[in-house]
Amino acid sequence: MRTAAIIVAAGRGTRAGGPVPKQYAALGGVPVLRRTIQALLPEVEQVQVVIHPDDRAHYETAVEGLALPAPVPGGATRADSVRAGLEALAADPPDVVLIHDAARPFVSATLIRAVTKALEEAEGACPALPVVDALWQGSDALEVPRAREGLLRAQTPQGFRFASILAAHRANTQDLADDVAVARVAEIEVVAVPGEERNFKITTPADLARAAREVERMTPTMDVRTGTGFDVHRLVPGDHVTLCGVEIPHDRALSGHSDADVAMHAITDAIFGALSEGDIGQWFPPSDPQWKGAASHIFLEKAVERAGARGAAITHLDCTIICEQPKIGPHAAAMRARIAEICGLAPERVSVKATTSERLGFPGRGEGIAAQAAATLVFA
Repeated sequence: MRTAAIIVAAGRGTRAGGPVPKQYAALGGVPVLRRTIQALLPEVEQVQVVIHPDDRAHYETAVEGLALPAPVPGGATRADSVRAGLEALAADPPDVVLIHDAARPFVSATLIRAVTKALEEAEGACPALPVVDALWQGSDALEVPRAREGLLRAQTPQGFRFASILAAHRANTQDLADDVAVARVAEIEVVAVPGEERNFKITTPADLARAAREVERMTPTMDVRTGTGFDVHRLVPGDHVTLCGVEIPHDRALSGHSDADVAMHAITDAIFGALSEGDIGQWFPPSDPQWKGAASHIFLEKAVERAGARGAAITHLDCTIICEQPKIGPHAAAMRARIAEICGLAPERVSVKATTSERLGFPGRGEGIAAQAAATLVFA
């Protein structure tokens, strides 16, 4: 079932105040209209926007970078604007159409799917919420109470079989409240699906303030922390060195209480540093004989485990190995893959590179290898 959406954005939005119509007001730096479009786009094949003819510049700014057909100008009434959107789709008609207010930017995918699902059997569907407040008539003074039983508050998107609602709008001559009203005049049956309180329409300055609070609530507060690690191990006679879990043939070996993987140690300490949980020496004391000759992946796995326990995601690791020999470049890809495997990361989130000390200091004299690392963690 091919689904299109019409977003009605041709109103002036004067009750909301502000220098621009409400559909172009910024919420968290993003125009209301753009948020509404982005809510619908993943759920439908096409979005057709109907705008006021004077708002083209505002529209172009709001939708920059989005793949949309050209907007169509709206009419004097909401019904006229919806009809213009329907006529724009008529050349290549969808099976069903969702008609949505531009000023409802918080419509959920769940609600959109519920309306679309209802159209598999019904000609029309409308999200609605029950009226729970007492109802009274009057402006300044309350006069006549009204029964609320059976009353519903209609929301959008209101969905219809395309051919049916197009015919209804073509026949309509009245300025009706919404598309359900147009459909009912045309004797199209419309079923109700449960609406959502969050899917409110921005109408007044108070609504804009509420929308701003909603955006703030939706925006995750990122807690990003960075740790660094540094390690050095002496070179002694041997036949290979282990760096980032990869054995590299060499005429020397690294000396240490464990397997002396200086690069993996630096990475491990960087993660512990971002967690503010000490270092390898505190977690795996060299005075403890059980760690003698231990593979360094045990240490790194522990640091990764601690990150998970703290609700932190490791998002990037960067390690620099400092030595004259052996050459690191031919083995860097294998090192990245091994570190990524241990940490549960994609290889593109791991960097392993090397440099020399221009023959200065202990690395330059071939007495040892140093490594420094940085780890970036994001806490939930």
